[in-house]
Amino acid sequence: MIEVNVPGYKVLRIEHLVLDHNGTLAVDGTLIEGVKECLEALSQVLKIHVVTADTFGKARSQLAGIPCELTVLPSGHQDAGKLAFVKKLGSDRTACIGNGRNDCLMLKEASLGIAVVLAEGAATVTLTAADVVCTSILSALELFQNPLRLTATLRS
Repeated sequence: MIEVNVPGYKVLRIEHLVLDHNGTLAVDGTLIEGVKECLEALSQVLKIHVVTADTFGKARSQLAGIPCELTVLPSGHQDAGKLAFVKKLGSDRTACIGNGRNDCLMLKEASLGIAVVLAEGAATVTLTAADVVCTSILSALELFQNPLRLTATLRS
């Protein structure tokens, strides 16, 4: 678990990290360099979940050997599926990272929602639902390794 007291905001107690795959951890289905190592390190303190539509069909092979739980959602209403997943884990102890329109509801529901803007861009509704926006998945993941960065960004 990671605990961060953000003055004027809230105390974050994060046990679960829920991530989208394509556009967040991967570009065109291929994991971004450095993501594997970051996820391995974070898995020592957080339960890692990847919840995806798996557009390119590569998520299982790309995540092989990484300590995470993969959930591939059926087509249709993926935003509701991701939201239900976060609620089941416990929204108050879950952080989410995503970029797509189908990530908006989970980012809004989570205790901490982070949007990333990578090669395929990000949906504007997802950006406005997020607490933090990063321009790199590695920067987003490093927030959990260096939680004072969250304090610097979110304090009032």
